[in-house]
Amino acid sequence: MDQKVALITGAARGIGLATARLFLDEGWLVAMLDRDGPELTKAQAALGQGTSAFEFDVSDPAQVQDSIEQVLAHFGRIDALVNNAGVADFGPIEQTDYDRWRTVMATNIDGVFLMSQAATPALKQTRGALVNIASISGLRASTLRVAYGTSKAAVIHLTKQQAAELGEFGIRANCVCPGPVRTKLAMAVHSQDIIDAYHDAIPLNRYGSEREIAEVIVFLCSDRASYVTGQVIASDGGFESTGVGLPALRG
Repeated sequence: MDQKVALITGAARGIGLATARLFLDEGWLVAMLDRDGPELTKAQAALGQGTSAFEFDVSDPAQVQDSIEQVLAHFGRIDALVNNAGVADFGPIEQTDYDRWRTVMATNIDGVFLMSQAATPALKQTRGALVNIASISGLRASTLRVAYGTSKAAVIHLTKQQAAELGEFGIRANCVCPGPVRTKLAMAVHSQDIIDAYHDAIPLNRYGSEREIAEVIVFLCSDRASYVTGQVIASDGGFESTGVGLPALRG
């Protein structure tokens, strides 16, 4: 098969789903992976032909290995791995106990490491691409993000390690750091004060869209980015350049 295959984790909703849709538009086949089986089934059915659903948890090493084997058995190749699955858990340092810390780390950094490692042999065969989804919270410290921000900072450095080590095999590794994105979840939990504060702090004066983040991801996986590796790209409307410590988030 000459048609390229993208494997996307956390593909049942949000940025992952938008990325799957854009890959299809670009003529790729898409393996959609998520641990939320019912939501994944609905998302895959909506996208239809060219996609397949794989229900696995990226924080479980045994499931990770099984997922790669099943994707390869179904598609025969992997040309791009998008490590998008993540846990967004915010809270004060004193209220972040070890179990809460490990829950975030298990998916946000362990999952990225495990999936990338398991997919590396297949990516060597295709001289493929890794794109890890971090956050501007991994670039700048902010309130209530001791576990989340630390996990995303680790993803950023892991990406650089991957680029340094895997480049000789033709594998490119890059990291995308989204800023505030207008997802259903964000709009449900962000108060009007927080929304106004974000708009004031972001140079483009608005939230981003899931599609806008997907555009960066798909570009980095494409041949158009064939000489781009080891890069950390903030897709954030300029927010990272102005800081992320909003007073409205401290209440």
